[in-house]
Amino acid sequence: MNNSASLADTAKPTATRSRLWIEFAVLFVIVPVAHVGFFDTFGPFVPLAAVFIISAILLALTPGFRWREIIDCRGLHRHIPMIAVLIALCTAVTFGLTLLMIPERFLSFPRFSFDRYLIVISLYPFLSVLGQEVAYRLLFYRRYGELFPNRTAGILVSAFIFALAHAFYMNWVAVILSFAGGIFFAWAYERTRSFMLVWILHSLAGQVLFTSGLGIFFYHGVIPG
Repeated sequence: MNNSASLADTAKPTATRSRLWIEFAVLFVIVPVAHVGFFDTFGPFVPLAAVFIISAILLALTPGFRWREIIDCRGLHRHIPMIAVLIALCTAVTFGLTLLMIPERFLSFPRFSFDRYLIVISLYPFLSVLGQEVAYRLLFYRRYGELFPNRTAGILVSAFIFALAHAFYMNWVAVILSFAGGIFFAWAYERTRSFMLVWILHSLAGQVLFTSGLGIFFYHGVIPG
């Protein structure tokens, strides 16, 4: 009886880890790869919406998670210097890359389509960043973080799946920038466990990207047909 009980106790964690690995692989690897392969069928938004909805459901089922974590601002003021430094670095790199790669598009969005620019940067934090951070930081760390052996592995994997989610844009600029951004966002979340912090960081970084001109690489209209 004791041996049987011991085997059963051992099997439960193993089965749980196996289920989590399957969830992880389907949500963060198979779906984005299928998005690339079947983009003409699904378009830019359906797979993304599916990932975000499923992520929200899985997060709600994750033991110990409370939705109030999303709006928890406690201690956020202590991270203002971090936000300032990271966004200053992001601005310098993004503006520099724009001038190097596509100088003719530098600040083109606010200069030539200011009304649309204001709409995009106003809605971006809520219609795009919110869902991405729920999936690629909050769900990743709260539900799948223990699958990875150390902090560095978790940060790199989070950045990798974040970059893979942007592969449907079919250009390496979007993938590389997403990987770099994913490292910063994962590092910030892993260090602080503050969803509000990474939501603010991601929102500001994206707004800088759209302002600079590099946002053209994150526009579904440039995807090869």
